[in-house]
Amino acid sequence: MTSAKNLALVGFLTGVLAPTSFAAAQTMTAGVSKGVITNDESLVMVNGRMSEGTKENLHARVLVLNDRNSRLIFVTYDLNCLDVATPILRQRVRRELGVEPSHLILLATHNHNAPIQINPNNFGYGEWLADQMFGLIEEAIAAEQGPAQVQFGSGDGYFITARGNAPVDYEIQLLRVTRNGNPVAMLFSHGTHPAQASRSLIDAGHPGYAMEEIEATFPGALAMYSDASGGNQFPRQPTDWNIRVAAARETGATAYDALLEERARELGHELAEAVIGISNGSLEDVTGPITSSIEVVGLPLAPPISREDALKLAERFPPDVGFVHYPHEHRSTNWVRMLLRYYERAIPFPTRTTEMVCTDDTYLIHETDQEFLDRYDDRIHDESPCVYNEIIVARLGPMPIVAMQGEICAPIGARIKDVFRADRPIMVFGYMGEHNLYIPTRELVRLNAYQAQVIQIQYASPVGWAPEVEDEMVGHAVRMVQAIID
Repeated sequence: MTSAKNLALVGFLTGVLAPTSFAAAQTMTAGVSKGVITNDESLVMVNGRMSEGTKENLHARVLVLNDRNSRLIFVTYDLNCLDVATPILRQRVRRELGVEPSHLILLATHNHNAPIQINPNNFGYGEWLADQMFGLIEEAIAAEQGPAQVQFGSGDGYFITARGNAPVDYEIQLLRVTRNGNPVAMLFSHGTHPAQASRSLIDAGHPGYAMEEIEATFPGALAMYSDASGGNQFPRQPTDWNIRVAAARETGATAYDALLEERARELGHELAEAVIGISNGSLEDVTGPITSSIEVVGLPLAPPISREDALKLAERFPPDVGFVHYPHEHRSTNWVRMLLRYYERAIPFPTRTTEMVCTDDTYLIHETDQEFLDRYDDRIHDESPCVYNEIIVARLGPMPIVAMQGEICAPIGARIKDVFRADRPIMVFGYMGEHNLYIPTRELVRLNAYQAQVIQIQYASPVGWAPEVEDEMVGHAVRMVQAIID
């Protein structure tokens, strides 16, 4: 398989060889596009239910910035993440458009009421997504016009809360692109899970309603939302929320859905108001040349439990379960069977995430386990393997932009921003690319919280996280930023 290090090297060279003259600020162009990506048949959603219709369409949105020497492409989508489609899209964009993965920033809203691509029955939908998004990228490139000005601003949205003994990162960030003073694109982020508008219908959650309101406020502008580092953050609910939920459920499904939609619309309005306020305030001009790099950081893992302890855990589920995909009831025990496989076949236990490849159905398989790689891993990963954890660091004029793979917990993103924010603007995203593996904090690992368990109970890793995962994730991202701004 092609090494993830080769992918990082290609992206880094593409970045460092790009021009650094701020003359590009005079020739920046921008193009945008938007398309519907709603599934037309019932598919299993992120929440585990089969979709029963559509409340709100799902969209993909594209912003292309061109400094006349290179392009930086942002693609956002009303999905949990972009699994099957990511390597397909990267390869095609590189082959047909000459844009490297380091310059293609794929960002999710983390929507839970959308098809989940890790279920094999949804792989076809993921392949279709890659085709649709490629067409939208071509459309945005064809629409490039200039001169374009890019500005950055930030504010706060105090309607979220955090778990895991962590401070809340309330920051909302905005990248606004204008031509002749008129907004063309407004890419904004907030670190939180979405509030969904229904139980079993396709919808875009509260960020979808926020984007609708922003586009109505700024006619002709494309609103684009991405989750920031919101792995442990959630919308704040009213003090009587549980009472209202219980009453709605007792009344029936229709009443419960109506309550969910009402709250999602309220939160969407709050988010839109905050973004509009930022846009109408003082913004910093970050128009300038584009550089970008991509690297893979191998994050530290804990030692395995003993074979004896694993055998005791195996007594809790049928012996013939095998390896099962989402949303099978025994999926959360795949890791025990994987652990026993390591012991039985003397596979070396991984100490870093880079020793495993993540398959489309989210099995983390050791790089030496050729039998399982042949069985579960798509051949497209020979060229574009999913190896944790990817980080893209771009530079737009004076501003670094950090996009991290995975469901990044808020203190990690906040620590990265805090290193640089006194000297320059910095924009930080999580949920980049494929497979939202939680990247937890030291405290979440200590607590053995859900965010720390996911690497095993959802991704079948035979081992969990080492406490140092937070520091090493922050440290690698900071070093990448320092390299690109020097």
